[in-house]
Amino acid sequence: MAPSLSEPFSDSSVLIDFVINQGNGVKGLSEMGLKALPKQYIQPLEERMCMTNVQAQESIPIIDMSNPNDPEVEKSICEAASKWGFFQIVNHDVPVEVLENVKNATYKFFGLAAEVKNKYSKEHSLSNNVRFGTSFTPQAEKALEWKDYLSLFYVSEEEAFALWPSVCREQVLDYMRKSEVVIKQLLKVLMKGLNVNEIDETKESLLMGSMRTNLNYYPKCPNPELTVGVGRHSDVSTLTILLQDEIGGLFVRGNDGDNWIHVPPIKGSLVINVGDALQIMSNGKYKSVEHRVVANGSNNRISVPIFVNPRPSDMIGSLPELIENGEKPIYKQVLYSDYVKHFFRKAHDGKKTVAFAEL
Repeated sequence: MAPSLSEPFSDSSVLIDFVINQGNGVKGLSEMGLKALPKQYIQPLEERMCMTNVQAQESIPIIDMSNPNDPEVEKSICEAASKWGFFQIVNHDVPVEVLENVKNATYKFFGLAAEVKNKYSKEHSLSNNVRFGTSFTPQAEKALEWKDYLSLFYVSEEEAFALWPSVCREQVLDYMRKSEVVIKQLLKVLMKGLNVNEIDETKESLLMGSMRTNLNYYPKCPNPELTVGVGRHSDVSTLTILLQDEIGGLFVRGNDGDNWIHVPPIKGSLVINVGDALQIMSNGKYKSVEHRVVANGSNNRISVPIFVNPRPSDMIGSLPELIENGEKPIYKQVLYSDYVKHFFRKAHDGKKTVAFAEL
């Protein structure tokens, strides 16, 4: 039952019950037509997006992948990963209809009734590999983030068919399958840039042994300037492959450290970013960079990232090939599942997670 509209969520337990326990998410709040943002979502001043800090002229690199083996393309990819940590790719091998299908499936999933989506919540899901949720880590956050998500950790086709929501299962699997070609192309180039010319099975599973796809939904928000869609963070992945819709709202930390750069939606493109695992394995050559998503006062927004990760049981650290070539390691070996647990145990806090692996 929706709370009364006069001052509906002055009591946090009423908000938590409506948003989390009943499965309404922030989508449910958005659809109530609230005139003011509930206080639980009001971010401290330092976490709000200040538009005077946006570099309007700057742009992350846009790389044409129609000939991925061209030395100039390879050079652009390695430079983008070293300098920016983010780039967009166009003319890649993932068909546009696959991208459109997964966007439509995302809208379909979030269009389901709250009680249907709630079957996939932490309390009710049949598996930790399928999780419908809201914000980031609500129990650790001082202020909540204006986002709902469905997180799908890939184990096998059989498990996906048994456990993933039927409304988006086929589309997400197709998106993951078709993206694998591009992921392998990018990793091959990035490893070559480190003088690691051979990706054997062991190395491949270290780089991309597990994958998770999130369907993210950022509903229209009252007072968007007071909150965030996603707070400042870097990803814990090796690489993240992001499909965003045409609305925009993703910002990346600029090279000077103080400013933010908008990542404009380009139809058919994918946004690629280096995650902490690749920063660690590359011994700091490739940079995982802070990014954030702003809330939007006039449009709903969706995005669909694929997080390409080591396996939970893998040890990650500076790659032995780099140390053998005389580099001094700046990261210790850490169990990847420990690294990920450390990330999810706290609220989004910029680039602090990587300190967990520093020597």
